[in-house]
Amino acid sequence: MKILVCIKQVPQKDAPLKLNEAGDWIHEGASYEVNEPDAYALEEALRQKEAHGGEVAVITAGPARAQQVLREALSKGADRAIHLEDDRFSGLDSVNTARAIAAAVGAEQFDLIFTGLQSDDLGAAQTGVLLAEVLGWAHATIIVGIEKNGAGLRLKRELEAGRYQHVDITLPAVLTIQSGINRLRYATLIGIKQAKLKPLRKVAWSEIEAALGQNLQRIERLYAPPKRQKTELFHPSPGESAAETVRRLVERLRNDAGVI
Repeated sequence: MKILVCIKQVPQKDAPLKLNEAGDWIHEGASYEVNEPDAYALEEALRQKEAHGGEVAVITAGPARAQQVLREALSKGADRAIHLEDDRFSGLDSVNTARAIAAAVGAEQFDLIFTGLQSDDLGAAQTGVLLAEVLGWAHATIIVGIEKNGAGLRLKRELEAGRYQHVDITLPAVLTIQSGINRLRYATLIGIKQAKLKPLRKVAWSEIEAALGQNLQRIERLYAPPKRQKTELFHPSPGESAAETVRRLVERLRNDAGVI
């Protein structure tokens, strides 16, 4: 099978974050890492390749620093990489990110495209399903198990309350992978050395700009929530009924605290 894995570079979870001067994103000097759900998607793609043969390619969109996650994927066993390299790719909404990826790889005839369930920074969980829509492919989400089933796949999806769903799907398809589907591998020393020799194709903004539309979503402002340490005990008045106490409490929460 020919599998493409979409991976994203995101700010490290435990890194101190500062806002940029515009106040609409974090300062560029932050530390970055591969998006955790995407790491599980890569691992599952590598396991499918080991079981059934084929090729695993990885793709990311973003500035030059995003190449780090591609090199990491190559060192773990991916065969080649594609980098949509431009700062402007970082500002795209989910649908335009999907359009950009589709424009970059649409002629390559992949059997499967894996994405992580969602990104650790924005958490929209939309790019995978929108990519399937742009390509006109089947898709399934929250995947925790994949088995070859004739010409297609038998999938295990995680639902709520500890329940699961098994579905059959035909190829080509886009799957969004849940974290914990497998156990992540580490890059070996020889894998790190081999990664430097593997092909990495760069795609410029001008090559896919015609496929993009107007951004339907943008970040206006980011801010840290105010810290409030004040605790107030709310006592019912003498002779007051429970309904009257609740009414006063709701009024305080609405008018004074501003939380409802």
